Amino acid sequence: MYQAQRPSRSEFLPIRLHRYHVRLWGNPAAEPLVLVHGWMDVAASYQFMVDALSPGFFDQRFIIAPDWRGFGHSTGPACDHYSFPDYMGDLEWLLDHYAPGRAVDLVGHSMGGNIAMMYAGARPERIRRLVNLEGFGMPATRPAQAPARAAKWLDEIKSLHRGDIALKTYDSAEGVAARLMKTNQRLPQDKADWLARQWAAPRTQADGSTRWEILGDAAHRIINAQLFRVDEQLALYAAITAPTLMVEASDDSLAGWWGQRFTRAEFHERLKAVPDVRREVIADAGHMLHHDQPQALAGWVENFLTAT
Repeated sequence: MYQAQRPSRSEFLPIRLHRYHVRLWGNPAAEPLVLVHGWMDVAASYQFMVDALSPGFFDQRFIIAPDWRGFGHSTGPACDHYSFPDYMGDLEWLLDHYAPGRAVDLVGHSMGGNIAMMYAGARPERIRRLVNLEGFGMPATRPAQAPARAAKWLDEIKSLHRGDIALKTYDSAEGVAARLMKTNQRLPQDKADWLARQWAAPRTQADGSTRWEILGDAAHRIINAQLFRVDEQLALYAAITAPTLMVEASDDSLAGWWGQRFTRAEFHERLKAVPDVRREVIADAGHMLHHDQPQALAGWVENFLTAT
């Protein structure tokens, strides 16, 4: 099994009625670097990239990586849906606690990259440099879609409470690792075995048996009641003042998810709204590029954050 070269330490922090689990590396007196994970992921997902950072860079950073509400070991009041504004609010509280009055370097993957971009537009003074890893946003919508979207949201909320929406469980950690390797065929066995124990945990079932359950709330599968509005997203992009690095994988994740409904070319057009942005591509990598090529990614992140 993979052995973490720089094990994290954990803290629990009250944030907006939730008990947030936060992984920390390095010296709290050093420059803050905040890492936020994606959908159905956990903060520990960044371990491979943290291990790949150079000693000189690592020694000068205080690395802060939360489990978003409803993921990992973060807990809180029961809820039956999640939204981007809530994550932005949680991020604000996190920064107020760990870096009050300071601008931070912020790295976000996938959903975390989307939240990071939105937050950087809403609070540009809080972000020194911004790195977005495969956070593309969503396909454009039309106002006419609103009634059907709202109706679908109502239907899914009922389905969740009936127990019709749930996350798959597994008979062992090895079963979880196999699932991770099936989803990401570049993920080697040793890393899959390690991630499985961060991404899921054994739970006793009603019949007394033990199953491995993903550390994520099934309510994350509920559709957002609000439409994704590209014009609002572009306004947030335009308000970003931090130098921004957009890192994409060589594999085209958007094509796999959306086909022609939302393409890389369309996203690249949106990205032009960011005042100061550069784009890099990590070779031989898919959407989980921080698992596939942690050394290459660590190099790009270091170079960008230390550039004058």
